[in-house]
Amino acid sequence: MIATLVKIAWTNLRRDRVAQALTFLLPIIFFSIFASVFGNQSEGSTARIRIAVVDEDRSELSRRIAEGLAKESALRVRAKSDAAGSSMLLDRAGAERLVRDGDVPVAIVLPRGIGDAIMTSGGSIGAAGPRIQLLADVSDRVAPQMVFGLLQKVAMTSAPDLIMQGGLRQFEQYAGEMTPRQQSAVKAWLQRLTPRGSDANKAQDAASGVLGIGIDTVDVMRQGKTESLISFYAAGVGVMFLLFSVSGASGTLLDEVDSGTLDRMLSTRLGMTGLLAGKWIFLALMGTAQLTVMFLWGRIAFGLDLFHHLPGFFVMTIVTAAAAAGFGLVLATLARTRAQLSGMSTIIILIMSSLGGSMFPRFLMSETMQKFGLVTFNAWALDGYLKVFWRDAPLWQLWPQVLVLLTLTLVFLALARTFARRWEVA
Repeated sequence: MIATLVKIAWTNLRRDRVAQALTFLLPIIFFSIFASVFGNQSEGSTARIRIAVVDEDRSELSRRIAEGLAKESALRVRAKSDAAGSSMLLDRAGAERLVRDGDVPVAIVLPRGIGDAIMTSGGSIGAAGPRIQLLADVSDRVAPQMVFGLLQKVAMTSAPDLIMQGGLRQFEQYAGEMTPRQQSAVKAWLQRLTPRGSDANKAQDAASGVLGIGIDTVDVMRQGKTESLISFYAAGVGVMFLLFSVSGASGTLLDEVDSGTLDRMLSTRLGMTGLLAGKWIFLALMGTAQLTVMFLWGRIAFGLDLFHHLPGFFVMTIVTAAAAAGFGLVLATLARTRAQLSGMSTIIILIMSSLGGSMFPRFLMSETMQKFGLVTFNAWALDGYLKVFWRDAPLWQLWPQVLVLLTLTLVFLALARTFARRWEVA
């Protein structure tokens, strides 16, 4: 008897494609996504960090630092004001604008005077000297830290000969105040700073303790107001659960099919087009209310700055809810049963949410995966919300996200109307 029960259950699993996908396919997909993001990746698969470099000093030292940064395989350096090939170099204001607009997560400003300070101080600028600034978008927790480390490496290895020259000048200036024994010790130390041959490690070890250039990280987005990061979580979680809500609510179509209510409604003047339109309006209104409640809770419980962003919030919420409602109708008209709708929606929504940024930021992904994420509904909705709450973008700058979401709405409604023809034929 037990063997018979096991055989029956196995037969049911073989016949249920959705159950097979939930059991075998979905775990593999999630494992692959998380492994590619957080696992040990080869250098070629890791997304290169886009940075801007502003050379205000125009000295030999700053030139070498900028060239060293450009040679780093983990960085994609931009030093021109126009990505189309302009010859005009970036200034501080232009670099800060790139960070605020989301074109780069970090901009490095090499200030005036660092070259002269190194030459006149013998290799150590000190706390009162000029300091390099990292203009950072702190929403990306990874990029500023990586750029900080790489900048230290480049600064240490770019110009040990310049440091030695500055040290020799200091030695010549103050040599008369030293005893012969002290002069010999200092000269021997300076000679050890000179790199021999092509041994980069020796050059790095020589410079690591003497290039005293200070580096300051400047939060140009929120000036340290980290509570604004709540907008990231509100948007990501809100959009993901919006998709689950509309897919579940759209299942009333299948309930009406089973109860015979759908046939009676189709026999009236309403028709299938009117029925789908009514369902879509309800789902869109429900989604708008759900997102509004989510962001209001963020305002009450976590201090989310909602009321200063109401115009952009309502624009993004309306188009996001409209597209999600259309997506729910597509799933409902495609599924045959409630159970099939539940399983299918779970698979699709979880995959879309992982690729689209609802579960973890897309900037952690490789460049290829970031491009794949743009085919999902979530990515465009989240980008729009982040423009509103994080970048304080005016309404007109939301046009790419609004256009894509409105296009998806029309596509989803057209697909739902096409799939619903099977009920008219029956």
